[in-house]
Amino acid sequence: MKRPAASVQTPIRKQRSILFAKFPPGQSPQACAFLSSVDHLEVAPREQPRTIGVAYDLHDHCLEEIEDRLEDQGYHLDNTLLSKMVRALIYYVEETELHNLGAPRRPLKRSQSEAYTHAWERHPHGDHDDTPPEWREYK
Repeated sequence: MKRPAASVQTPIRKQRSILFAKFPPGQSPQACAFLSSVDHLEVAPREQPRTIGVAYDLHDHCLEEIEDRLEDQGYHLDNTLLSKMVRALIYYVEETELHNLGAPRRPLKRSQSEAYTHAWERHPHGDHDDTPPEWREYK
């Protein structure tokens, strides 16, 4: 995932929970120890079984990157449909936030009616028929 250029940035703090699969048991303490060695990443065990909490700045990490690291190390994340959907939504939201940080801040149009004016200018006026000539003569 492409990060925005390094400049004076306000931190975008994220706090997420990572849920592990039931088997093999005992993954969450091992994963907590593994992730605690990563810079700019806060890791803590959660009250729920098989869950750890991570807190990070979006400029430094994203959930997809963290979970990819875990899977590369052989950890198994929860693969229920709900977990997959929530994970995909979080990935999309974080990617969109990073994309928007790199986008220039400018208005899309100068006035509310400008978009309609330009659309009207491009629209063909008069008696215009898009039907091909050979179809018009069909009987």
